[in-house]
Amino acid sequence: MDTEGFGELLQQAEQLAAETEAVSELPHVERNLQEIQQAGERLRSRTLTRTSQDAADVKASILLGSRGLDIFHISQRLESLSAATSFEPLEPVKDTDIQGFLKNERDNALLSAIEESRRRTFLLAEEYHRESMLVQWEQVKQQVLRTLLGAGEDALDFSQDVEPSFVSEVGVPGRSALDSVEVAYGRQIYIFNEKIVNGHIQPNLGDLCASVVESIDDKNVSDMWLMVKQMTDVLLVPAKDTLKSRTAVDMQMAFVRQALSFLENCYKNYTMVTVFGNLHQAQLGGVPGTYQLVRSFLNIKLPGPLPGMQDGEVEGHPVWAVIYYCLRCGDLNAAMQVVNRAQHQLGDFKAWFQEYMNSPDRRLSPASENKLRLHYRRVLRNSADPYKRAVYCLIGKCDVSDNHGEVADKTEDYLWLKLNQVCFDDDGSNSPQDRLTLPQLQKQLLEDYGESHFSASQQPFLYFQVLFLTAQFEAAVAFLFRVERLRSHSVHVALVLYELRLLLKSSGQSAQLLSQEPGDPPMVRRINFIRLLMLYTRKFESTDPREALQYFYFLRLEKDGSRKPGVIDKFAGDTKAIISKVALEAENKGLFEEAVKLYELAKNPDKVLGLMNRLLSPVIAQVSAPQSNKERLKNTALAIAERYRSQGTAGEKSVHSTFYLLLDLMTFFDEYHAGHIDRAYDVMEHLKLLPLSQDSVEERVAAFRNFSDEVRHNLSEVLLATMNILFTQYKRLKGASTGTPGRPQRSMEDRDMVRRGGGFMCRLCDLFHHVHFFFICFVITANAQPGQSPDHLRWDDPVQNGRRHQCQIGADGSVDELRLYIYTETHTDRHTHTHTHTHTL
Repeated sequence: MDTEGFGELLQQAEQLAAETEAVSELPHVERNLQEIQQAGERLRSRTLTRTSQDAADVKASILLGSRGLDIFHISQRLESLSAATSFEPLEPVKDTDIQGFLKNERDNALLSAIEESRRRTFLLAEEYHRESMLVQWEQVKQQVLRTLLGAGEDALDFSQDVEPSFVSEVGVPGRSALDSVEVAYGRQIYIFNEKIVNGHIQPNLGDLCASVVESIDDKNVSDMWLMVKQMTDVLLVPAKDTLKSRTAVDMQMAFVRQALSFLENCYKNYTMVTVFGNLHQAQLGGVPGTYQLVRSFLNIKLPGPLPGMQDGEVEGHPVWAVIYYCLRCGDLNAAMQVVNRAQHQLGDFKAWFQEYMNSPDRRLSPASENKLRLHYRRVLRNSADPYKRAVYCLIGKCDVSDNHGEVADKTEDYLWLKLNQVCFDDDGSNSPQDRLTLPQLQKQLLEDYGESHFSASQQPFLYFQVLFLTAQFEAAVAFLFRVERLRSHSVHVALVLYELRLLLKSSGQSAQLLSQEPGDPPMVRRINFIRLLMLYTRKFESTDPREALQYFYFLRLEKDGSRKPGVIDKFAGDTKAIISKVALEAENKGLFEEAVKLYELAKNPDKVLGLMNRLLSPVIAQVSAPQSNKERLKNTALAIAERYRSQGTAGEKSVHSTFYLLLDLMTFFDEYHAGHIDRAYDVMEHLKLLPLSQDSVEERVAAFRNFSDEVRHNLSEVLLATMNILFTQYKRLKGASTGTPGRPQRSMEDRDMVRRGGGFMCRLCDLFHHVHFFFICFVITANAQPGQSPDHLRWDDPVQNGRRHQCQIGADGSVDELRLYIYTETHTDRHTHTHTHTHTL
């Protein structure tokens, strides 16, 4: 029973297995119970994750629904979007399906056009995006460069670019953008300009700016202005070429002397502060003076004996240390006092030091210098006494590579020692270790060491001092200008240097703030003075225009004739033709001064000089007065002449010569009206315009034919002024038996004229007779109009053709009065005009 039961059960199981194998859709279970449990756990975790995701979707729907968004419809719309990234052509149909083929071709053509348009749209958008990014990057770069004021910028646009902004940049109305320091400086600039504009004596701008220190209470600023005043207190030689003046040996030697004096005075003040702050330890006493001050200072600085000191002591201190600190305080007499006390231990040093002390340029003779250097190399180079080595290197200007860090442990000490070693009259025979020039020291400080070595970002005044004391004024100003909180100080230091003609300015307005120009000496830097002021005033020119105008007044002489690209340059490659047309239009309207500027921009010197000749001719004989037409035209003409001279520009020969002759005649009349008759006579004699001797009459009359109308129209005034000068000289000489102080070289001739008395004035009349007669003829001929008969002269006595003169002789035989009459007649068809000119001397 049981066997049959188990057998039947086995048969059913086999049948079930066969049926299962026959069904291919069902997988075979090949896992044990443990694996089945693990699979169940994984399925359970998936269910829980899906449930949590559904819960998150519900929460998202509630949140977005509260904001008015239907998440269900948005999801449906997203799911309905095609994921295709591009248009693809339709599948071709059978060849026999004509309708389907045509429809397919049409759809393919449309899809191809759409795809091509899409591709081009994306390319165009990318190009626009790239250009927009470049423009934005250029704007950001310009802003960064203007902020950092470093190098690498070829041009800087001073125009105010209007950029879209969501935040208004306009300051609060009525509120100044100037801080208290800038206001204090601006007040001094106003005072300075007021003195100049009103014609008063020009004040010292350095003193005015230094007075601002009283309201600042900053020792660094106070020391800075003391240094500026010290360095600029040199013998200024009037020179148009600032570069030549600055690089002259005498000027550079003066700068070094002033720098040493400043460093020595500062150190002496430092020793005094140290001593009086530690009186108990200093034990100050004895006769007041530098020696006692140094002795007391060493009681504090060197309280105990030092190893390696040589040649004994003076009052308990190493002799070479005392000598060094006396020199450091700038007192050679105190150092000589120490040398005399210890002369038996110092060998030949006393003779060398005495020669050094008596030298005006602090330099030994070549023979003594060679002996000292030889002694140093043989005996002292490896000496353990640092003060002795430092004193020998200072006196003998040798071993310039040794920085003497044991004694010169501060930047000021190092700078003082190196400035003492600078040579100016070196002939190249010295070895490199014994030769240090000022350009070499400048390069070492500015380029080799640079800002990082001196921690300029943390100590800006120290680095400014290093550059300024080595006569690198432009680099010092440019560095301090980059420190925003100190920018006002640097600008006013530059203004002081500019007024003293000590600032080297860039030749072009588009130059970098600090630049080098071709042809300049290696370590010469130039500063863009115009850019410096424009960048400084940009902060407050909109809120404080009056203060900004005070600074712009310093640029009144900065015109160089260069043209800055404008709006038209963006649309036209060559703008010369446009400028010329505008200039011609201005000329036709009578705007000659504007036309002159335009023609100069168009590089047309002939028109520039021609129009200037027409403008100058009517005014050269007038008396100069401030703000007058003559003064304005004179300044314009002198500026053009200076630019053309520096640029080598010249116009057509006759126009060019007339322009400069008119300028010379203007100088003649200015001297004449100012009462400087001797100088006016010298100008006229130099011009060779009139016959000042009897044998030059024919030559001058012949040359008169070549003068332009602008010159001829002024010859009557020239003649009258010259005769007034000669007669004034005669009256002055009539009461004097010796020559005038202004013309001692003509004293013999003048005394002879005095002896001749009245004959002198008669000779003057004869001197001008022929010239004036031909002058009248040329004027009449030049002014004759068609239809007029030739003009002619009439004269009253046959000797003085065309003129008559009367001489009144005094009792002593001298001429008291000379009266000159000139007659001319002009005949027209209906009228006869008689002109009489009477001149009484």
